[in-house]
Amino acid sequence: MPSSMARALALALLLSASPALAQPSAERQRELIDFVRQDCGACHGLTLKGGLGSPLLPQALAGRDKEGLIELILNGKPGTPMPPWKGLLSRAEIAWIVEYLMSGAADAR
Repeated sequence: MPSSMARALALALLLSASPALAQPSAERQRELIDFVRQDCGACHGLTLKGGLGSPLLPQALAGRDKEGLIELILNGKPGTPMPPWKGLLSRAEIAWIVEYLMSGAADAR
């Protein structure tokens, strides 16, 4: 199993390969990690293994379209408890969160 450092490096490489969106600063990335744990974790489980919301672990997200996930987080899912986050997070920040979740880095913490 890769170490946390290896996962973080892999995430950095993945994100640097997508120049279309500006990367959040290192400080903002730490804030986004806390956001995932606290705000997302409130519904998706503090270990992200699911709860009111579905699991957010890499195996649960495998095969999902990244752009579709970004749109889901931006706009929420009407008729469900999933709120839109576009008022609090930018598209670039949400794209970073999607990469973070899909990379397994969130699972390593």
